[in-house]
Amino acid sequence: MSLSRPNFEELLEAAQHSAVHLEMRDVYGVGDEADDFDEWKRSGRRDTDPGSPYWAPWVGLIGQATARGVVVRRARVVSEPVTDYIRYEHAGADVNVHAGEQVRWLPRRDAATLLLPGSDLWIFDSASVMFNHFGGEGDWAEPRMELRSEADVVKQCVDAFEAVWERATPHGTYEIR
Repeated sequence: MSLSRPNFEELLEAAQHSAVHLEMRDVYGVGDEADDFDEWKRSGRRDTDPGSPYWAPWVGLIGQATARGVVVRRARVVSEPVTDYIRYEHAGADVNVHAGEQVRWLPRRDAATLLLPGSDLWIFDSASVMFNHFGGEGDWAEPRMELRSEADVVKQCVDAFEAVWERATPHGTYEIR
């Protein structure tokens, strides 16, 4: 099955056990983060208020999922030394953790022997994979998302995520380099 425009919120709301996110880019350039990222670059300050207009929708969405018993994990594969964008993500990851996510970081050199998918992705209940498609500058590419549920595709992605997760460092102990 392949859908060009799945609804992420509906997929997360339907999840019963797990939702895992694998991020592998060193730079993203998505529009809804542009102002916050620019402010961080100028001032070194990141919005880390879980109740702020920037974070509240995400914190609410993740909080609802975890309240239902859904385990939400995020793993980031990053090049070191890290880019400014990864520093920015790290500066805000405490809010992800506050929302209920488990977050881990894996230096790219430690992922060299892993077979990883070519796109960032979300996996829901080990039953479907939503690939996120980005262009070279890090903004969304069309189609933005692609939902796949073929058993072999899902298994490959689950195995890749679990291999990253096993090697990765929890957010609380990962030091930016």
